[in-house]
Amino acid sequence: MTLKVLLPLACLLASTACQAGSRIIATGGASSIEGSAGGGIVPWAVLNGYASSDEWGATAFASQVGVDDFTLKVQGASVSYDNRWEWSFARQSFKLDTLGGQLRQDVFGMKYHLAGELLYTALPQFSLGLQYKKQRDFALPQAVGAHNDSGLDFYLAASKVLFNQVAGRNVLLNATLRATRANQTGLLGFGTAGDNSYQFVFEGSAVVLLNYNLALGVEFKQKPNQLAFANEQHWRDIFAAWFVNKHLSLVAGFADLGSIAGLDQQQGYYLSVEGAW
Repeated sequence: MTLKVLLPLACLLASTACQAGSRIIATGGASSIEGSAGGGIVPWAVLNGYASSDEWGATAFASQVGVDDFTLKVQGASVSYDNRWEWSFARQSFKLDTLGGQLRQDVFGMKYHLAGELLYTALPQFSLGLQYKKQRDFALPQAVGAHNDSGLDFYLAASKVLFNQVAGRNVLLNATLRATRANQTGLLGFGTAGDNSYQFVFEGSAVVLLNYNLALGVEFKQKPNQLAFANEQHWRDIFAAWFVNKHLSLVAGFADLGSIAGLDQQQGYYLSVEGAW
């Protein structure tokens, strides 16, 4: 499914009018590699698009991460309603440039805005999310010790914008607690034969808003380390986001994915483009 298909599909699902919602620009964040609203690798408590009370919104995106021995391509779309609900889908293709072959995964997400607001209130915005992940090429993950070809992640995220924090600039902070059984976010399957239990991991983001539509941020994603054949390390990124308008945003950054499948120091670029209505 290409971006040319996802863009009109998301627009049609959201509204026949295809108009941007009434929320402030950039408050929907970007699309993470798993499809939900957030940064590049971390889901935030915010919801995709700009839908406010009784409004529908939609996004479609394409992202690519290129590191030394791997290339991750992601395409996806989401629909949100009432600044309360978000439903998302992402299709991931992880090309093993050095080893040969690829691993594909589908991620179906849902997020619910529990309480609080991103702006103007003392209470941060809290959202509860889940992601059902289905590995589509399970032979390799199974061979290296993965137990299942699918899994369900749960997470609780809190996001807040703090005004006039860094040289007079506003700062967005996000903290996410995730329960997961995924190996390399699910690209290498879920659990192991010896341990199929959930693990709790922390994910965080800090973003400086240079003005109303430009942002610089850093992210950290803690990873479980379950498969015996190779060490799984935490992920980090540094990114710049340009929210051109309520319909278009661009993100570029540097990603450090640590060791993957025994290949160390996987570092490189991150690029993403998102359309919103």
